[in-house]
Amino acid sequence: MAHLRSRRRLALAVPVALTLTASLGFLPVAAHAAPRAGSTAQAADTENFAYLVNTKTDHHTIESVKKAIAAAGGTVVVAYDKIGVIVVHSTNPAFAQQIRKAPGVQSAGASRTSPVTAAGTTDEGAVQYLSKAEAAKIAGSSTAGEEPLEADQWDLRAIGADKAAKVDPGSKDVTVAVIDVGVDDTHPDIAPNFSASQSANCVSGKADTTYGSWRPVDADHYHGTHVAGEIAAARNGIGVAGVAPGVKVAGITVAQPDANQLFFPESVVCAFVFAADHGVEVTNNSYYVDPWQYNCMDDPDQRAIVDSVNRAQLYAQRKGTLNVAAAGNSNNDLDSNALVDASSPDDSTAVTRTVDPHKCFDVPTQLPGVVTVSATGVTGAKSYYSSYGDGVIDVAAPGGDKYKIPDTPSKNGRILSTLPNNSYGFLQGTSMATPHVAAVAALLKSTHPWATPAQLQALLKAQADNPGCPTDPYDGNGDGVVDATCVGGKRINGFYGFGIVNALRAVK
Repeated sequence: MAHLRSRRRLALAVPVALTLTASLGFLPVAAHAAPRAGSTAQAADTENFAYLVNTKTDHHTIESVKKAIAAAGGTVVVAYDKIGVIVVHSTNPAFAQQIRKAPGVQSAGASRTSPVTAAGTTDEGAVQYLSKAEAAKIAGSSTAGEEPLEADQWDLRAIGADKAAKVDPGSKDVTVAVIDVGVDDTHPDIAPNFSASQSANCVSGKADTTYGSWRPVDADHYHGTHVAGEIAAARNGIGVAGVAPGVKVAGITVAQPDANQLFFPESVVCAFVFAADHGVEVTNNSYYVDPWQYNCMDDPDQRAIVDSVNRAQLYAQRKGTLNVAAAGNSNNDLDSNALVDASSPDDSTAVTRTVDPHKCFDVPTQLPGVVTVSATGVTGAKSYYSSYGDGVIDVAAPGGDKYKIPDTPSKNGRILSTLPNNSYGFLQGTSMATPHVAAVAALLKSTHPWATPAQLQALLKAQADNPGCPTDPYDGNGDGVVDATCVGGKRINGFYGFGIVNALRAVK
């Protein structure tokens, strides 16, 4: 599976590229990326590739572009007329170059570098399943009024979620959609709060609402179920508790069903539009859009990806949806001038490249209005893997850290939550921090039902606790080497943004 994300200075460097809701068409035409082995430029005529075509939103332009798509050998999979994004499949290796010349096309490019076949998440390391013996040990340490496994949920106590649940567990009128690899809604901790009417499968780029389509294809697709439990596992006396155990949770599947579990942009576009059109208040995005960890605006394919996903997430914001996303697990300074990306493209042959994160964007976390989340461990310090950056991180939350050992029955510094097939297990990553923030945002929405996405983000920042930059050099893994440098002050800094979110303050 792939991983991460980033973001910075949207008011300065990014707006030229991103803040228009309609298009990037006014930007100068970028130079074409050099063809690689396995790229669309060298694809055989029989290989079917996926493309994103972005246009103006008027009916005449869209219909004209659809005719041009057909003339260039493309087949429309789905057209999102309201945002001017058309998902296309074509076996014509020159399709992208041809369609960019069509009147009304503002940007267009391949959404992947490998052919369509009949994403990467931001968890760090493999899942650790909880055995029955371990579960029994934890349950024996729980106190009256706690869930059986809550003694191991140090993360709830770290942000006051255990106390918040006694004040206000959240409203059934608020839904958090988990855009991910699928959610097992049959899990007894998730079933009471699951919203099937706001769930779908968007893998093809077109929403499939067939009952159960949102479920993971197998137990290895566990990531979304873990995230969903962190958000809204019910306090029902069965297993764990979520940060917002009274709100609803939905599942929108966007990951490919194979072992790589990639999150392609057409799937994510579908997810944002579906969530917005079905009244979702908050989306959780613990992934980056494949195949590029960073999408550089001087490449027409990557530029089209940024344009398409941005249109979709801005549409969601306009409809009242707050989008929350993970900062990534590379321990990168996302405000630096240069980062090494050795993982892209992750759907074919990766090529090591150096990128400027102010010009090459991690999607969706670096898009305007998206809440970017870093991770902390049990001590409240930045997790060793969490990316960071002054002006990049909005808020932080518990994501787990194997080097920071809590005083819990299992002594496990990762995050315990639900897994498919009525199981439980530990994961760590900014993937785990993000649902804590999404859940606190849901609590805020429950308390302030008329709050807009921008107001919710402001409230998240206002109620956060900021520990400030560490006074000693940061050595995340304890090997004696300085791993990161925190820039900023007590109010806002590169490690924690405005601070670690606080569930108890959210409900008060």
